[in-house]
Amino acid sequence: YTDAKFGIFIHWGLYSVPAFSKVGEYSEWYWMNLVNPNRVRQGYKETNEFHKMMYGENFTYPDFAPLFNAKMYDPNQWANIFKRSGAKYVVLTSKHHEGYCLWPSAEADKSWGRPWSSTNSGPMRDLLGELTDAVRKTGIKMGIYYSLYEWFNPLYTSDVNLYVDKHMIPQFKDVVQKYSPSVIFTDGE
Repeated sequence: YTDAKFGIFIHWGLYSVPAFSKVGEYSEWYWMNLVNPNRVRQGYKETNEFHKMMYGENFTYPDFAPLFNAKMYDPNQWANIFKRSGAKYVVLTSKHHEGYCLWPSAEADKSWGRPWSSTNSGPMRDLLGELTDAVRKTGIKMGIYYSLYEWFNPLYTSDVNLYVDKHMIPQFKDVVQKYSPSVIFTDGE
């Protein structure tokens, strides 16, 4: 990777539906900015104004799942664009801090108590698996971004140690065993 010079890093998930953030901030932090008034500097006010205007007061972040449909997603097209760009590696968010998975994750569904992946809500597709296969066909290295924590996961908020043992470690092992990423970017506390 030292000699690769150029790679592609993709943040893609439920937060891509509203695709909003205060200028200079991260749109993947939409849910946190929506519910945490202590994030004034990061965009609490702007996110809430946008959210109420676009979706109404009773629309919750999990309500974005059916709207995240990936209708125009063509992993082979993406992989060919990446190849033509000269990229030597691609990293896709397998899940961000909101915990929504882009692959089938039994742990996500169990600890959230609802369908919480792209294979059983929204696009109904293994977005990570499809891109992994397409990218590897081009000879580019494929990696994953994996969030170690999940802001609002009921297990995480009630018992961090139990979350680590029953959710994070088994889920992390699952995604690594399924997709054998060439590089892993972990994030979180």
